[in-house]
Amino acid sequence: MGLSCRSILEKTGVFFRMVKIEHSIFALPFAYLGLFWAAGGWPGGQPFWLLTLAMVAVRSFAMAFNRLADLSIDRCNPRTTDRPLVTGELSRGQTGVLLVICAALFVGACAGLNTLCLYLSVPALAWSALYSFTKRFTVLCHYFLGSVLALAPLAGWLAVNPAQLSLGPVLLALGVMFWVAGFDILYACQDADFDRTRELYSIPSRLGIRTALALSTFSHVNTVMLFGLAGWAMHTGPVFWLGWAVVSTVILAEHRLIFENDLSRVNFAFFTMNGFVALFFFLASLLDLLGVLL
Repeated sequence: MGLSCRSILEKTGVFFRMVKIEHSIFALPFAYLGLFWAAGGWPGGQPFWLLTLAMVAVRSFAMAFNRLADLSIDRCNPRTTDRPLVTGELSRGQTGVLLVICAALFVGACAGLNTLCLYLSVPALAWSALYSFTKRFTVLCHYFLGSVLALAPLAGWLAVNPAQLSLGPVLLALGVMFWVAGFDILYACQDADFDRTRELYSIPSRLGIRTALALSTFSHVNTVMLFGLAGWAMHTGPVFWLGWAVVSTVILAEHRLIFENDLSRVNFAFFTMNGFVALFFFLASLLDLLGVLL
């Protein structure tokens, strides 16, 4: 029995590594911001923890579904041959079981929040799974991924205020969509040649890296504007605008690190800089909100 439990824990650990649980840092702060904005402050322990569970569960579901859908592709890509499904550390069946568990946890957490969140939970799961197939037929796959993470601030808001959706979280969601699309385009530049041979529809493979870098910059300029408009709609104060200025600088600075003939700093820009953006923007917005309340 002890060995069985140990095996389950080991497989769960491998699963978390496969879905890159640490990348929850991208969406979770924006879900929290929607939550705190809707509540006008601390929303209470139950909504906070249920939202946290829902966000981590749905992101893990989406990533695991993507790994299953892309298994045949990952086996051929030199950059992804160390992924657990490719190496055999996890089987398709084991991943499927953990996938169902993540879906159940997500739906259960949504049910604990309110009826509207419960009703929207299944469409949200379907939307997050559909992303995995978009690269087979459209260069807009990066923006589709952005739309998945854009649900985060909307989910946070609806978790405590399902009766009325304000303009602020909607603008923030649009900003998140362009933000994610922008850095996903940068990340996809690494696989431009491979995607081209597999006839996949990433922007770098179809339109070239130079055009991809330009569209990524365009997307992030939109992000900066939409984040600012979200703050304006929520009548935020000076701490928010200071945070907005810092994250805007960091977002745009990404494009000073990556060039058509030098993609060596893509991973630094992808995770480190964008992880900072999500956390810092949330903390600045939260401090601004608490300052208004005090």
